[in-house]
Parts: sequence; structure tokens; C-alpha cells
Amino acid sequence: MTFTMARSIFQELLDAAWVAAPLEACGLLAGIGGQITRCYALTNADASPDHYSMKPEEQFAAVKDMRAAGLNMLGIWHSHPASPARMSAEDMRLAYTPEVVYVILSLAEAGMPRLGAFLVRDGVARETTLTIHDQEGI
Repeated sequence: MTFTMARSIFQELLDAAWVAAPLEACGLLAGIGGQITRCYALTNADASPDHYSMKPEEQFAAVKDMRAAGLNMLGIWHSHPASPARMSAEDMRLAYTPEVVYVILSLAEAGMPRLGAFLVRDGVARETTLTIHDQEGI
């Protein structure tokens, strides 16, 4: 499966990651089909530069909002403030949610944020396509 998001959604991810840096930022992504139309920036309860966990009450509120809007949870995202946009051993260990895309935003290269998108099946992460486009609603 491939995924798309508007540049404005990417900018929301990037802004949340910069605000949280040097700690990891995290959240959920929602939409329909492979089109990501909403970003939820949640609190990293671990307040760590190396890992994250989301506050359950924020997760539940985001899922409730998704359902009210007729959206599905499509992804889980987090930032890597100082490492590449790849699934770490910890990311793999915590990849519990099937059928979602795991999106990692790396801030490791100054001025060059990088996105990685992965589907995890049977304990194996496979990179998938995540396209950023300039138009809303595509």
C-alpha cells in the first residue's frame, strides 16, 4: 500500500518535531484509504530523545475525534531528533499495531528533514511509499 499526505500535514509533523527537539515527538495519523488527512501531535510521556510512549488519554481522544470525523487511523508517527528515518530495534519491539504505517521523521541532518514510512508484518519492517503533495484533498 502507498500513502499520501498534503504538504500542510507534513508541516504539522515537522513543527511538532522541532518543538519537541531534542526529545522525540509522537502522534497518530488519520485519513481514508492511503490518504492521510489529519495529524495528531501527542505528548511523549517518556520525555526522551531515544524513545516515546503516548499518553493513553490523548490516544483515546484522538481516536474518538477520528471516528467522529469518519476517518480511520492510518499511521503512528514519531521523530528521530538525531538519527536516521529508519525503524530502530526499539521501534520494531514496540510495533504492536497491525495494518498501520509507521512514519519516522528524522531531524538528524540540519535543514534536511527526512521521512521514512514502514509497514511491519511478521516482525519485518518494509519501507513503503509516502508521497507529499502540494494540494489539499488529493
